[in-house]
Amino acid sequence: MGSRQSAVAVVVANFLIPVAICIFAIGFFPYKPFIPGKASFGGEDVPSAPFDKVIFMVVDALRSDFVYSPNSAFAFTQESVSRFQRHADEILTASRLIRSGAAIPFTAHATSPTITMPRVKAMTTGSIPSFLDVILNFAESDTTSNLAHQDTWLAQLKDKPGGKLTMYGDDTWLKLFPETFARADGTTSFFVSDFIEVDNNVTRHLATELSQNDWNGMFMHYLGLDHIGHKLGPRSLHMTSKQSEMDHIVKEVYTALETKDHLKSTLLVMCGDHGMNDAGNHGGSSESETSPALVFMSPKLQDISQGFDCPTVPVKGDFNYYRTVEQSDLAPTIAGLLGFPVPLNNLGVFIPEFLMFWKENDRVRILEHNAVQILRIVKETFPRHDFDMYSVPRLVKAPDGDGAELESLWNIAEVALGVSSQSKPVEVLQALTRFSKSAQNILSSTASNYDISKLYIGIVIGAMAALAVVLNVWPLLIECRLYSPLVIYATAATLMHSIMMFASSYVEEEQHFWYWASSGWLGMLFLRSRNLDDGQGPSGLLCTIALLGVLRLVRVWNQTGQKHAGEPDVARDVLPAHKVMLMAFVLASFLFTSYRFFQRLSSRHSSVIAGLSIWLCLAGFTLKTRFTSADAPELLIGLEPWLFVEAMKHNTLAAQSIQLLSGIGVFVFLAVFPRAWIPPGIALETQHFLWPLHDLLTLFLMIESRITNVPIFLLFEIQLQALRWLDLTANELTMTSILFQYASFFAFGGSNAISSIDLSNAYNGISGYNVVAVGILTFCSNWASSIWWTSATVILLSEKGYEWSNTWLRHLSLVTAFLAFSVLSVMLACTALRTHLFIWTVFSPKYLYSIAWSLGQHLCINVILGSALYHLGQFKS
Repeated sequence: MGSRQSAVAVVVANFLIPVAICIFAIGFFPYKPFIPGKASFGGEDVPSAPFDKVIFMVVDALRSDFVYSPNSAFAFTQESVSRFQRHADEILTASRLIRSGAAIPFTAHATSPTITMPRVKAMTTGSIPSFLDVILNFAESDTTSNLAHQDTWLAQLKDKPGGKLTMYGDDTWLKLFPETFARADGTTSFFVSDFIEVDNNVTRHLATELSQNDWNGMFMHYLGLDHIGHKLGPRSLHMTSKQSEMDHIVKEVYTALETKDHLKSTLLVMCGDHGMNDAGNHGGSSESETSPALVFMSPKLQDISQGFDCPTVPVKGDFNYYRTVEQSDLAPTIAGLLGFPVPLNNLGVFIPEFLMFWKENDRVRILEHNAVQILRIVKETFPRHDFDMYSVPRLVKAPDGDGAELESLWNIAEVALGVSSQSKPVEVLQALTRFSKSAQNILSSTASNYDISKLYIGIVIGAMAALAVVLNVWPLLIECRLYSPLVIYATAATLMHSIMMFASSYVEEEQHFWYWASSGWLGMLFLRSRNLDDGQGPSGLLCTIALLGVLRLVRVWNQTGQKHAGEPDVARDVLPAHKVMLMAFVLASFLFTSYRFFQRLSSRHSSVIAGLSIWLCLAGFTLKTRFTSADAPELLIGLEPWLFVEAMKHNTLAAQSIQLLSGIGVFVFLAVFPRAWIPPGIALETQHFLWPLHDLLTLFLMIESRITNVPIFLLFEIQLQALRWLDLTANELTMTSILFQYASFFAFGGSNAISSIDLSNAYNGISGYNVVAVGILTFCSNWASSIWWTSATVILLSEKGYEWSNTWLRHLSLVTAFLAFSVLSVMLACTALRTHLFIWTVFSPKYLYSIAWSLGQHLCINVILGSALYHLGQFKS
């Protein structure tokens, strides 16, 4: 195939891949249908409500052990004098809260995806949100996923006579509930560098609102604890102080409930929207991410509760304290406690611990109202089943299927209700609870409303893209010999990776495939170099040892996946314990980049430029240490004077970032236009363009990476130099690039779980939220290693001296071929396994990552950025 036809095939394939991805996503992530309108009691008598106001306090990422374990700093909430707070005023809180019965604790199970927007939807509607909310959760300006036209307990509370709501904190609530709050002050949820102001902005309104008597619902959403988790992890020193801060807020509110007459019948609910894993992130389905705390608090609760032991240990697993309820159970429970109808789309079940507020007949009416509301959704889901009343339950044979099972359970409940005067109330309550819980379990696991036709269209278009690149690379495979080690290894790796996408365990632990595939490939390259009669055997051995040694080291730098996540590794255990060694490695990384600048840019007339290059790299190092000082000061304890941290504080982080970016921009100009500083008599070589640009990119990527990952770039340099010594063909370099892009992504701590997305560097140098800037920085920080290897590949291919268009087109053809098969296999797996138990916890996140790999790393980095750099590298004048 000629160059022109090959270019057309690559362009067509890279056009079809995004089209296939988008069409498939529309069919795979549809908006979840809901019953329109608002629920009402329909004139029936309503049991009296024990509360008339609610204060709903969400502490983002409040994992259950943060409140209930012996290491918790929630001393007031527990009513115990913890080792963190041994003050006299705390001792005066005896006979209160969890131990006294004034608080009833639970672990609230949060279904995946464990991120804020879908969790808030679940808590306020009682329904199961769409997985599409994962994407919308990161679109801070999105307003298409609001709840303005859905029935929620906020809408029901506002519709009560004199209803007025106020809200302070995460502005996700303002997007979900537009024009709902009479007073509000929102804060962005993604500015994760801020631990303090983001919460102070909420607390500063607290005293004023507690003195007001014009609202019946106050909502607070604190973000600081979640931000600490993202930046520093759950074991950070900041975590304890933040828990103590939240506990003092609980104390202030509870004291107001006791002392202010207009708050005597106010219910305080403190809960987490989700938990966090050992890395401080969330979004996945691990026990630590799906186990937030849930505590109901009021002096009135002492009438129905004898108290609970606290602090305590989990009753099951590591994070299931006390009894576990579903987050959706909040909706009917709050509805019953405040006396308004249960939202129409609710799948939650009233929490039975609170039934003691009513007499037996009223308890039956509360659970009946809950069951009848759920029955409406059951009828919509199973329209072929008859749920009309029968004089006797139809249990002649075991029910066949979910619909039949619910039909049978409802018939039993209806019969019990119909003869309730003869039945014991406890039997009626049990029948209603069995139906509601069974309906909740079945409806929560029912497959989504997929658009099958769009799934198939996306697959067909993806197959067309794969076919286009196969036809394009086939002559190349023939040229390389179909039975050559390169073709066999590349084909086997592509097929094995595609097959692995159908197994959930392999998707969760994909990093092992790339580690072993890379090791095997490097071993094969060594054997190949030994067979070459060029006297390079010893050099090939040393280079292979260096490549494999570095690969083995970076494999244990960050433990990732599900099975080994949280186990000891270099980044979280070794380097933080040896701060001087960490900073020495980081400084060495920046100084090495400075040294290379000096080598690349210095000449008889460029000593000033070389000096400025040293300043640029040192400025990058000081900026990185300042970011670390602000976000993870424990890594710099005792080192601040030596790192000029205090001396630089007169300059804001945003200003220092702008200065550094300006310097980088100047050097980019000098690299792209070398005649601005290289005398006309000196010939221009490839290195005048690519090496300085590569070094500038390295500098930027080091700043965008976690400080514990910065030394890995030095290790990558060792691998790059080893590859330069090996006499590899262009096709072998392409195969190496594919393997290293993926292997390094996982070595930096990436995985196929939403929880591994690192937001800690998404705001470096940004003073406020900007969806484009934050999106770019988030991608760069998470794919930093893969971006680095794209640039390194351009250098390696350019140094071969081949004619640039054919070499680069071959490279893009092979890279696109692997990507096309990878995306196609993920789409096939998601379609074939769309009813699988792990479709939303494993395969759907994998598809989202495939989108990022395809549109971000492949299209934007490999194709667009890589082509631009390669073209610059071949330009001479």
